[in-house]
Amino acid sequence: MLRWTLKGPARTRSSKNQPSTPQPPHMAMEGTDLEGKSSRTGALIAVHQTGRPRWTPRDYAALAMQGYARNPIVYRSIRMISEAAASATIFCLVGGERLTEHPVLSLLRQPNERQDGATWLESLYGHLLVSGNAYVEAVYGASSLRELYCLRPDRMKVVPGSNGWPEAYDYTIGGKSVRFLQSDDAMPLPPILHITLFHPHDDHYGLSPLEAAQVSLDVHNAAASWNKALLDNSARPSGALVYAASEAGNLSDEQFERLKRELEEGYQGAMNAGRPLLLEGGLDWKSMSMSPRDMDFIDAKNSAAREIALAFGVPPMLLGIPGDNTYANYAEANRAFWRQTVLPLANRCLQNIARWLSPAYDDAFELKIDLDHITALASEREALWNRVGNAAFLTESEKRIAVGYSPLTEPVETARNADRGGK
Repeated sequence: MLRWTLKGPARTRSSKNQPSTPQPPHMAMEGTDLEGKSSRTGALIAVHQTGRPRWTPRDYAALAMQGYARNPIVYRSIRMISEAAASATIFCLVGGERLTEHPVLSLLRQPNERQDGATWLESLYGHLLVSGNAYVEAVYGASSLRELYCLRPDRMKVVPGSNGWPEAYDYTIGGKSVRFLQSDDAMPLPPILHITLFHPHDDHYGLSPLEAAQVSLDVHNAAASWNKALLDNSARPSGALVYAASEAGNLSDEQFERLKRELEEGYQGAMNAGRPLLLEGGLDWKSMSMSPRDMDFIDAKNSAAREIALAFGVPPMLLGIPGDNTYANYAEANRAFWRQTVLPLANRCLQNIARWLSPAYDDAFELKIDLDHITALASEREALWNRVGNAAFLTESEKRIAVGYSPLTEPVETARNADRGGK
C-alpha cells in the first residue's frame, strides 16, 4: 500500500509578546496569520521588488464584455467546453498504478472553502478560453499545501527576470499589488501556475480564441444590433419623405420640426410596427435601404456564428447553427466535440497542474481523465473493450494497459494465464 506525506515549510503561529521573525520577501505582508488559510490576494498589500512589470497586450475587459457577456455563441461555446471538462472524472497515476484516492485528488475535489472542484475547474477553463491565460495560486497552511485559487487574468502581470522568463507575478487591484516570487527555497513549488494557449508572437501571454474570431464576433454583434435597431424603427427599412414643392415653396423650419417629431413619436418602436403613415399634401415616402434579403443578412450572421464556433472547436450542430452540419447525427458531433476539443484542453491543464504540484508530495504523479465515465464516448469505449477482449495473443496486463488500466502484479497474472491455458 502506498502512503504519502506532504512536504512544506514549517510554520509556527507568531505570538503578540514575541518579536516577529523575518519572513521571506514573498510572504512579507502585514497582519497575516501565518497558519491561516486564505489567498494572499485578499490582503492587497504592495510588495516592492526589483523587476519591470510587463502588462498584458490585450484588453481582457473588452473581450469578456463584447464576447462572453454579449454574444450568445461565445457564451454557450465557453460554457459547453468548461462545464464538460469540469465534469470529467479524474484519477491519479503513481508509478504506473491507477489510484482513485490520493491527497491531490482530495484537494481538487475541494480546492478552497468557497468552491467545489467542478466550480473551480470551470473557472480555470473559462479564464483560459476568454483570455488565453489562466493563473492558479497555491496556498500553504501550517506545514502543507491546503488550498488552490484561480486568479483573474486581467489583474495579473508577468515580471520577467534577467533571463527573459518570469521571475514573479504581480496581482493588482485598486492601485494595490501583491507580488509572487517564483523562486524561493522555503517553498517546495512556485506559488503561481500560469497556463497559456499558444501565441506565435508573445513569450509570456497566451492567445485567446476570441482574438482569432474577433472579426466574426464583431460581424455577429453588429448583425444583432442591426436587427434590434430594425425593430426599434417599426421593423421596416429606413427611407425618405420627399416633399414636392408647390407654389408655397419648401417646408418651413417649424413644419419640418413638427413632421420629424410626429414621425419619431408616432411611427418608431415595436408598439408602432405596421402603423400606416399619414402624409399631407406634397409628401411622398421613398424607401432607400436594401432589404435583409438583398444584404444576405441571415446567411452572413450564421456564417459569423459558424466561424466563432470553429475558433472554439464546437460543432455548429451542438449550438443550433444551421448549415455546414457535416456530422451524420448529434451523437457523432458530440463525440467529436469531446475528442477534439474537451479532452485536449482538460489533459493539457491537468498535466500542468500535476507537474506543478508534484514537488509538494513524496512521489511524482500524473492526473488523467477516466474515459469510461464519459457518456459521449460510451460506444467508442465499448468497441475498444470488445477488440481488446477478443485479442487472444495479449496477456491480461497488456489488455489492461491497452484500455488505460495499470497492469496486474506478476503472481496474479501468472495465475490467470495458467487458468486460461488450462481451459
